[in-house]
Amino acid sequence: MRLTRPAVLLLLLGCMLFFFVLGNHQLQGSTESRVAGIAMQMHLSNDWVTPSLLNQPFLEKPPLSLWLDAGAIRLFGGELFAVRLASAFAGLFCVMLLYTMLRKLGRPTAWAWTAAAMLATMASFWSNSRQVGEDALLTLGVSMALLAFFHASRQPGFARGSWLLFAAGIAIATLSKGVFGLALPGVVIFFFLLSESLIAKRFVLRDWLRPALLTLLGLIPLMIWLCLLYQRGGLQAVGQVLWTNSVGRFSGSFVEAGHYEAFDYYLRKLPEAFMPWNLLTYLGLWHFRKQLRSNPYLLFFCVWLLAQFLLLNLASSKRAVYLMSLAPAAAVIAAEYARVVLGWLRKKSATSAVARFLSEHHRALAAGLFACIVIAYLLAALWAPRADKEESFQPVAAQALSLQASGKHIGLMQPDERLGALVFYSQQLQKTLDSTAELQAFLSASPDNIAIVEQPDVPGLPLNIVSKVSVGRHNYYFVSLATPASRT
Repeated sequence: MRLTRPAVLLLLLGCMLFFFVLGNHQLQGSTESRVAGIAMQMHLSNDWVTPSLLNQPFLEKPPLSLWLDAGAIRLFGGELFAVRLASAFAGLFCVMLLYTMLRKLGRPTAWAWTAAAMLATMASFWSNSRQVGEDALLTLGVSMALLAFFHASRQPGFARGSWLLFAAGIAIATLSKGVFGLALPGVVIFFFLLSESLIAKRFVLRDWLRPALLTLLGLIPLMIWLCLLYQRGGLQAVGQVLWTNSVGRFSGSFVEAGHYEAFDYYLRKLPEAFMPWNLLTYLGLWHFRKQLRSNPYLLFFCVWLLAQFLLLNLASSKRAVYLMSLAPAAAVIAAEYARVVLGWLRKKSATSAVARFLSEHHRALAAGLFACIVIAYLLAALWAPRADKEESFQPVAAQALSLQASGKHIGLMQPDERLGALVFYSQQLQKTLDSTAELQAFLSASPDNIAIVEQPDVPGLPLNIVSKVSVGRHNYYFVSLATPASRT
């Protein structure tokens, strides 16, 4: 991409939004605590094949985001910003990629820039690009694959560069989310090619074979990792990645995964999805519906939005963050509809003073609107530490580190994924206890041994509560074995 003035301005805007005070707050919520803990354990154990959380294999997703997070820890140390860098860069690259590909597709600079800026300032996209996790990387991979596919499909010959970008996108998406990372671009390509075949009333085998063959190329990195995983854990480990945590989550057979919602979950999320540009997106979908047969560009981005939305609704496991991969298409539709609105204002300017004012000053008004949104996001980033009290598990880690500093030994009794934060903050592997017998043996071994439990009442095992730390609705008890004197 040639760094023209609009591109430089977009790059600076993205850097400001995604990297400003990135490490000013603690790990918040279960996802950040889990992923940061796995990345730290990968760094400490030097095992880059089998992701582990609290000494147990964690094979819910392939490890691309974990590799990047662990690599950042190795470069910058166990800093909070380090484990958020991968998501922030993914968000920035996605914005720049959208601008670049829209320009290659012949869209005017102003509207390509507007679509990319709308993506950067979409609330859900912005917030998820500043968190520890794999969803920003998934969105980048899906966007790379789909934008490259559409650009390549518009070229008369074999567009080698675009198809290689397509394969790279498939590699990033599948190494981030496994089968789901293949399904998201796959469903869009299938329905788009089907729509074009029905509109043209002809079937071109080459149009279907090229993305299929290049998809196989993009799957090579995932297959290499699966082969290494097979050598470590056999078919059970591979099946856990490809079947249990992918097909099982979609069908609902993997009940331990959680996040199960009713079919209308995403419909209920529509009022807040793609804010603050959601109204432009929805009006654009309705406005452009009659142009889809004659406009492949609009058809593609509408199919991107609707096909993925349908797929997500069919899945049993539902989370609002899964809508992130729809954000680039929503931004394009919103920007294109904003162009329609501007054209309408120009037509009305002859008879309306308000329309004339809006059309004549639309650049200044748009710049002011974007400035207000950016300032609001930067203020929200500055105020993010306020949520630490309710959402961060750092106080649990701080109490454990304090006890360890005084000579105590800490064990975790059947810890949930949230205590991955303890591995990150302590920067050391933690002892885990899998049964009541192990808990009793550990506490009986020394009066300096203390266990962290969520339920302090264990039948047949008298416990003394040393301290209690509450994080939101979760209570964590630091317990020792009660002596006869303490029981009386």
